[in-house]
Amino acid sequence: MAKHATPKLDQLESGPWPSFVSDIKQEAANRAANPKKIDYQVPADCPDDLLGVLELSFTDGESHWKHGGIVGVFGYGGGVIGRYCDQPTRFAGVAHFHTVRVNQPAAKYYKTDFLRQLCDLWELRGSGLTNMHGSTGDIVLLGTQTPQLEELFFELTHKMNTDLGGSGSNLRSPEACLGLSRCEYACYDSQDVCYQLTRDYQDELHRPAFPYKFKFKFDACPNGCVASIARSDFSLIGTWKDDIKIDQSAVKAYVGGEFVPNAGAHSGRDWGKFDVQAEVVDLCPTKCMKWDGAKISINNKECTRCMHCINTMPRALRIGDERGASILVGAKAPILDGAQMGSLLVPFVEVTPPYDEIKEIIEKIWDWWMEDGKNRERLGETIRRLSFQRLLEVTGIKAQAAHVKEPRHNPYIFFKEEEVLGGWDRDLAAYRSRHQR
Repeated sequence: MAKHATPKLDQLESGPWPSFVSDIKQEAANRAANPKKIDYQVPADCPDDLLGVLELSFTDGESHWKHGGIVGVFGYGGGVIGRYCDQPTRFAGVAHFHTVRVNQPAAKYYKTDFLRQLCDLWELRGSGLTNMHGSTGDIVLLGTQTPQLEELFFELTHKMNTDLGGSGSNLRSPEACLGLSRCEYACYDSQDVCYQLTRDYQDELHRPAFPYKFKFKFDACPNGCVASIARSDFSLIGTWKDDIKIDQSAVKAYVGGEFVPNAGAHSGRDWGKFDVQAEVVDLCPTKCMKWDGAKISINNKECTRCMHCINTMPRALRIGDERGASILVGAKAPILDGAQMGSLLVPFVEVTPPYDEIKEIIEKIWDWWMEDGKNRERLGETIRRLSFQRLLEVTGIKAQAAHVKEPRHNPYIFFKEEEVLGGWDRDLAAYRSRHQR
């Protein structure tokens, strides 16, 4: 029987979608039915008390969690998020309720025995509740007590060969899409880049030294399956420099109904006869495509790699062969100054081990941001405050047309007076030398 009445939480179970309330109730019921199933190292009624404190928060209209100081494991400044309840006597099971982040493998590939071992460990030393995965990417283990942190960390690192993730003002756990392991559109090995940079920047991941959090995310193609352009301070998005490859016979097969568009993704609905003009050409954002009734053509200089045409006709259109990535910086959620999308910094970079060119740019950004960034200011906010031009200067990247969204719309690149005057003097001298009689 439930320890606490939860009429408000019960309403969250009434909709058509699965509810986290049901999951917590299930764990509470399991522990109540089998209080001695294992030697629980935290109170067995921890999930039940979690429901009680959440119900109280809904009733009072305020949180009953408080920050009780820094907790963690020896040698690390991140990975554990301290949580304490301000009603420890009434809800003793969650008097401590620390969250532990576990660094996920690249692209989140797991073996089932690893997941079983992790769940068994958390059942023993935590609440049994997990979040697979948090928005940063980590496995999130919800709710344990301070004495269990070192024990948990020892078993994670020594027995399971894994590590804590990032939390606080540090590098957060890098996250990658499936990349070359599953995706035919992948332009670089996102898993390998994620793995190597995670290893190379262990200090930045575990010992907070930044003004605020910093996120890497790696999308191997412009489809952006980990949404790096919207969620990361440093986004590496796969792209290509040459032309989209076209199989005109396959285009005709789509038009003739031999192939199903969208790789059959909408096969549950009858969309009628496929219209390549209406469903592909007219939807191109830059209007760089033409269909003359017999073949399709693309003005690749105007293509922005939106992927719509390739996604719609994957057997007819393929990504190019000269592959690499674009680097975008400064994306973030709306915490202080509104949401921001990433801004293009490097239009094209080859992505080949050991990734020195990419790491050089990262480290120049960090040096500048740590020097000039304010406390709790994301990289994107520093760029907005000090200008994108300043970022180009510190990274040694020359301004180019690709950095400007629209002519005369966002002219954030300004020539310095000495550059303008010096250039004018040279041009004037050259003009006079050519036209002297």
